[in-house]
Amino acid sequence: MKKAQLSGSLRANVGKKDAASLRGENRVPCVLYGQGDQTHFSVKRVELDKIIFSPEVYQVELDIEGKKAVGIVREVQQHPVKDTLQHVDFYELNDSKKVRVDLPVRTKGAAKGVLNGGKLNMAFRTLSCFGLPGDLPDAITINIAPIRIGQSIRVSEVSIPGVTILDPANAVVLGVKISRGALDDEEEEEEEVEGAEGAEGAEGEGKAEGEGAKEEAGTENKEKGDK
Repeated sequence: MKKAQLSGSLRANVGKKDAASLRGENRVPCVLYGQGDQTHFSVKRVELDKIIFSPEVYQVELDIEGKKAVGIVREVQQHPVKDTLQHVDFYELNDSKKVRVDLPVRTKGAAKGVLNGGKLNMAFRTLSCFGLPGDLPDAITINIAPIRIGQSIRVSEVSIPGVTILDPANAVVLGVKISRGALDDEEEEEEEVEGAEGAEGAEGEGKAEGEGAKEEAGTENKEKGDK
């Protein structure tokens, strides 16, 4: 996973009044848990926004007044109207302990079915993965180039060394659906064959017309000679 750094300040008091005061100072109340005692702290909102509102998944290196820890974002609370961050939970990582993380799904290449006019349908934007922090990639990249119209990729076909995908094995991750005006692969192949045959036929007709013209010119010359 990608890495990011945050500096935090310990909270002197824990409660709604203190949390509201921190938000008024453009800071976000946070908690770190998972390896021993919980640590309550706050972080500048502008710095936290860069991590929370990003499509990436980060291992966050925290420095809380000298206490160093590495964690991942586990839960986010936002204002119901303004969507501003209200509270963030961090789960502390241990290099020797497996953890569940939702990793983004990325695609590589242009699907054959899409080139034929089909539509790519992403059923999963993320997949729930379970593994050691060091084995978890930045994202799950799927090569979609060979996928034709009507074909799909299921969870069981996605493999990450050392990592278990927790979503149902039979679930469709992505696929190419037919759309209006799309060509299926057989039609495309038939058109290619017909195009090649048409070109050959046109070439043959051209040759025949040329030979006919030559024969006609030869006959005319012979008649003139006889006269």
